[in-house]
Amino acid sequence: MQGVLSLDAYDLEGQTVLYRVDVNSPLNPVDKTLLDDSRLRTIKSTLELLSNSKVVILAHQSRPGKDDFSDMSQHSDRLSQIINRTITFIPDICSNSTISKIREMVNGDILFLDNMRKHNEEYGKIYENWQDTENSEIVSKLSSVADLYVTDAFAAAHRSSPTLTGFTNKLPCIPGNLMMAELSNLRIAIDNPPRPYLAILGGAKADDSLKVALNLIQSNIIDKIAFVGVVGNLMIWAKGYDIGTRNKDFITNSLGNSFDKTWKIAQLLVDKHLDLLILPSDLAVEINEERVPMKLDELPTEYPIYDVGIQSLMDLRPIILNSKCILWNGPASFFERTGFAFGTIEILNMCIETDALTIIGG
Repeated sequence: MQGVLSLDAYDLEGQTVLYRVDVNSPLNPVDKTLLDDSRLRTIKSTLELLSNSKVVILAHQSRPGKDDFSDMSQHSDRLSQIINRTITFIPDICSNSTISKIREMVNGDILFLDNMRKHNEEYGKIYENWQDTENSEIVSKLSSVADLYVTDAFAAAHRSSPTLTGFTNKLPCIPGNLMMAELSNLRIAIDNPPRPYLAILGGAKADDSLKVALNLIQSNIIDKIAFVGVVGNLMIWAKGYDIGTRNKDFITNSLGNSFDKTWKIAQLLVDKHLDLLILPSDLAVEINEERVPMKLDELPTEYPIYDVGIQSLMDLRPIILNSKCILWNGPASFFERTGFAFGTIEILNMCIETDALTIIGG
């Protein structure tokens, strides 16, 4: 890809490589074991290219305060099984002891450092701009013992934190195989997308999703934007439906200080660009651990909204099938909850059925 460095351009043998990945994975809420290793599998091909290098893996799992915030030991063990190579887990990030262990590595060694977000520089500290992340302890120490920085952390690439943006001016920064593939597809979707172009924005990160929606509209490259998941709940609330205290509290609490700004974007989208938006026309709530359909005119509800409804999916189907480019970020439902994976699975099946260029993430 023009303007982007490639691993093929480097002699990787003997090089100490900081390899930033996003293997943030769902954990069993009871025993905290890995439920899905698909993200770990996606980095296998890059590690094969680095087989004669000294690789230091940097990663995170969730964030402080969340139930699934954990160390990276089981990620390390599972990755070792996937690639059939020895990986040494280091329950630390950048202490002098860890730096010494990196210096002692030999070709073919792989160290998997602990959850980067255990360090307050990586998560919790606010940076005015990405350049400020260069001055962190993490970057200063790790860059002193490395030759290259390789990243496949596509899903986290929008964040400004030391291990994602801090090495930019410290080391040669190169995309891994996963990152390169994602960039190539996004280049098409951004520079010259086939039309009609549909975006499907879901998940729980409403602040990020609405920024993306506004940018797509202002760039004049999108034909329709469908909102599902928690983002969809926020948008029907912004349109004037009372989704119930419980659901409103969930949204406001999850957004925290960014709620006011996010709410303003939601209202702007509804007020100025409603013709481009596809909002849920019905929902599914959980009552006594059962999935129960709910029409919008039955709102408000005291029960949690965990999925879009059948009619919403029927409305979306012809639009998906007629699209030539689809950008989908974030699930349509609380798919980990029994009975509520339906909306996400159905949209996925629709995307598989179409011939459109389809980019799915989140």
